[in-house]
Amino acid sequence: MSKATFDPTRFNKSNNTPFNEVLDKHLSRRNFVKSGLGLSAMTAFSGFGIAGCSSDSDSTPPPTTTPPTTPEVPNVSQATLGFESIPGSKTDAVTVAAGYSAYVLAPWGEPLNDKANEFKADGSNTAEDQANSMGMHHDGMHFFPLTEAGDDGLLCVNHEYIDQAALHPMGPTVDTDGNRTVLDEIRKEINAHGISVVRIKLNNGMWETVKNDAHNRRFTGATVMDIAGPLAYSSYLETRYSPDGSQARGTLNNCGNGYTPWGTYLTCEENWPGYFVNRGELTEEQQRIGLSTSGTRYGWDHLAGNDDERLDEFARFDVTPSGSSAANDYRNEANGHGYIVEIDPYNSNSRAVKRTALGRFRHEGCTFGKLTAGKPVVFYSGHDSRFEYLYKYESTAMWDEADADSTNRIATGDKYMNDGTLYVAKFSEDGVGEWLPLTLDSVTTDGKTLADSFDSVAAIILNTAGAADLVGATPMDRPEWASVDPFTGTVYLTLTNNTKRVDSTNPANPRLNNSFGHIIRWDEGSNATEFTWDIFVFGSPADGDEDTNRSGLTDLNQFASPDGLAFDKRGILWVQTDNGADEVEEYTNDQMLAIVPSPMTDDNGQQQVVSADNQAELKRFFVGPNGCEVTGFAITPDYTTVFANIQHPGNWPYSAVATEETPAGMTVRARAATVVIRKDDGAEVGV
Repeated sequence: MSKATFDPTRFNKSNNTPFNEVLDKHLSRRNFVKSGLGLSAMTAFSGFGIAGCSSDSDSTPPPTTTPPTTPEVPNVSQATLGFESIPGSKTDAVTVAAGYSAYVLAPWGEPLNDKANEFKADGSNTAEDQANSMGMHHDGMHFFPLTEAGDDGLLCVNHEYIDQAALHPMGPTVDTDGNRTVLDEIRKEINAHGISVVRIKLNNGMWETVKNDAHNRRFTGATVMDIAGPLAYSSYLETRYSPDGSQARGTLNNCGNGYTPWGTYLTCEENWPGYFVNRGELTEEQQRIGLSTSGTRYGWDHLAGNDDERLDEFARFDVTPSGSSAANDYRNEANGHGYIVEIDPYNSNSRAVKRTALGRFRHEGCTFGKLTAGKPVVFYSGHDSRFEYLYKYESTAMWDEADADSTNRIATGDKYMNDGTLYVAKFSEDGVGEWLPLTLDSVTTDGKTLADSFDSVAAIILNTAGAADLVGATPMDRPEWASVDPFTGTVYLTLTNNTKRVDSTNPANPRLNNSFGHIIRWDEGSNATEFTWDIFVFGSPADGDEDTNRSGLTDLNQFASPDGLAFDKRGILWVQTDNGADEVEEYTNDQMLAIVPSPMTDDNGQQQVVSADNQAELKRFFVGPNGCEVTGFAITPDYTTVFANIQHPGNWPYSAVATEETPAGMTVRARAATVVIRKDDGAEVGV
């Protein structure tokens, strides 16, 4: 998540024991950082983990070589990082390990088809141009191959938010009262949000976008989407636009992502509450999630009622009750946001679906568990805000391997993602944890049940965080992306930072004023409610004191604010940062590091955490340009290409060569973009 859209307000007012307090007790009991003891590499749990957000005759089938399930593998990766850790960098260019090249692909504003004009460096492209071009501020992404060779495929890219100053020639146009005045500007901003699906091909060693391909399309802040799961067709989603509560318009603040075993893309709605305003009395769920009472983030509601407004396209962002019922206003418009959205990239005629069963909050990512035939499909997602929670969804339907090759991928999503149990995590200081179900019969901390506060599962989902408060979940230091080790099944999660933690800690969040963040990990237990956990690595400056630099990091791997996180199938863990700590920011821009965790075991097979003794296993591979966040990770099936996104760069890119620095004294209209990273000899990246 970008620092530019982060809301520092603490919306969790519960008295639940925070993670850092639990972790302090856990550390004192186990002292696992100094002793090197970590999670057991339990093969019994290797069947669990995660990989982190309709049928038609024109649907393009994914290649049959896409693995439908993870094959049986040993529980230790054989991969060895084959590059030397690079120094930090503070330039208007990317830097990458020796022997690699990096170039720009699909930057903001690149046309997907001939309906859009070419990008104009003065910011004068229209709303229609933007609706048919790459969106702004790239974030999470995934590559879906179209061929067995993996040299042709679809790149799905999230677009988290916008920079109004860059999007328009002179920024947004306002009157003397600060109100927006130009409809096309607002429409352009709405169209710059969402997701892009773009076909890319490898030609003569270079990846290129395929303009006008039938797969190319945009999902924006105005795109009509279906609602599925407990909230579908409920009164909670009734609006003047959708009286039956079956549809929502748009997806906003798409940050982290995921994908499914049946070949669809998952995009996650994160800091969406700021796009809406209720100038009346907030409902309980609006208070808990943090809806504004003063105004919308970009002033899109300012032109509500304009003669040229179409279907209340601007009025819907003001959710203040104004009609005689919900069918006559947009009091429930915000209730259509805060979900995991499923997209079938192979079928250009399919509609996106919001999967409400996976909870409603500020989703950062969504990652599925290692698959076992006859067992539930599991997804994990973090609520990226200070003192918020980690969630798990477990499907009612049991995994059928034939569904990996489904030609009706959205229907397969209906099967696994509409009916299941949502859990929230509670961490204990003895290194064990409990998944607390969010069901009507779940016991709350005061001895009652959730049925005493909610009248339906739909009501629980609508106020997921409020329900999690009641059952006693552990408040965390901003849970973000998660990923699973394909060899051990251990799940890893980034906890970015929490500088508002000033008076209490817990075992899983042990540091007060946590500017640097850490990565936690866990193994699922023998039933759906059990897990064991520890902390894999602590972010820190190299010169941090013993309490801060608990992992013994040096100049060659110091980092802060871990954010993006992804395992590739070789067992390499890629860690990306959205740094907010001056101590590290003074040394380097945001970065991407790599490590292979599964071989890090002692003689007894116990997994090791990162410590002063083994910290050299964590290597800096890539550094972004000034002002940016490094985010989003994708890799081709043959591992010869890595894609990483550069979001909100300050003065980049200067050219198509990502490593070429913008000349001193020159200013460019900065553009978020995907960076293609390839080894100069064409071999696998990273090894």
